[in-house]
Amino acid sequence: MKSIIQRVSSASVSVDDADVASIDAGFLVLLGVAKGDTEADADYLARKISALRVFSDNSGKMNLSVAEVGGSVLAVSQFTLCADTRKGNRPGFDRAAPPDEGRRLFEYFVRRLESHGGVVKTGVFGAHMHVSLVNDGPVTIIIDSAEKGQGGT
Repeated sequence: MKSIIQRVSSASVSVDDADVASIDAGFLVLLGVAKGDTEADADYLARKISALRVFSDNSGKMNLSVAEVGGSVLAVSQFTLCADTRKGNRPGFDRAAPPDEGRRLFEYFVRRLESHGGVVKTGVFGAHMHVSLVNDGPVTIIIDSAEKGQGGT
């Protein structure tokens, strides 16, 4: 399971020109669910993201989590994070989980994020979405559950 976490001043999702969800300060999380991913992967990412200390404290040091600054999370499913670009110029998406499994694990991930005490909003799974954001910093972090246990917690 791969995630791209962007610290944002604001972010929103629309589908067919209708606003679906929006947040002020917090995280935009793009989540790719791959074949073979499990609830343990979602648990790991939810824990890491909710505890990620990339918001400034009173000294200007990145030392606070999204919950500590009263921020929200906008989670958007993005199967294209599972793209295989090793051959040719057209990405292959065979590594992405089938839609039903991807939806199940995405929804599980969202529930796990919520269990860590944060406000979580989502895009529409499987829809063609327009995602807008104001990246704050910019601060962009990539976390891949396949790398858990390698060089850290």
